[in-house]
Amino acid sequence: MQTNLSAPSLTLSADSTTFVAERRDARNYITQLFGPQFSAIRNGFFNAHMTRGVIIQPHWHTNASEMVFMISGSVITSVFNPFTQKLISNQIGPGQVSMLPKGWFHWIIALTDDVHLLTIFDQPTPDVVFGSDFLRFTPAEVMNRAYCVNPQIYAQAVAPIQQSTILGPPIGCMETDTTNTENESPIVPNPHHSYFA
Repeated sequence: MQTNLSAPSLTLSADSTTFVAERRDARNYITQLFGPQFSAIRNGFFNAHMTRGVIIQPHWHTNASEMVFMISGSVITSVFNPFTQKLISNQIGPGQVSMLPKGWFHWIIALTDDVHLLTIFDQPTPDVVFGSDFLRFTPAEVMNRAYCVNPQIYAQAVAPIQQSTILGPPIGCMETDTTNTENESPIVPNPHHSYFA
């Protein structure tokens, strides 16, 4: 969508906190400013606030590369390089950036309780394929035929995924709870690669 710079109604400012993309709770939410909210924008972005252990779930963008810019707190950005077949993880803090190339599967995990970041795209509106959708819409029989995954176990494993989602884990999910209590260490999905070491 082209902006008519000579239009009398031309607006060159907007509020990036108005449109809520997802709200998990009062401290974990994402707002956005994309083409539909601000026609003059050429590089849309998510404005994310997260607490320790919350994840921007695995997903990929079919039409845009993404730059993560840290304002406060610390995160791990992880991306799967399809050419080298390797996972690239980077811990970044205030003022630091991480690049997530177009089409590469990626996720972001908050390491502190004060995370505020921008994910800036090289398109005014990025397309997104959510891992939550890939998992819940792939038939169990396909996973069985493709990977020899037991279809009943797969169906049971993905049953809690009821909708497209950006922030996780779901509230009340005990198996993936990554918060620390006084005498407990965090539960992480892969004991060989702990984000909370």
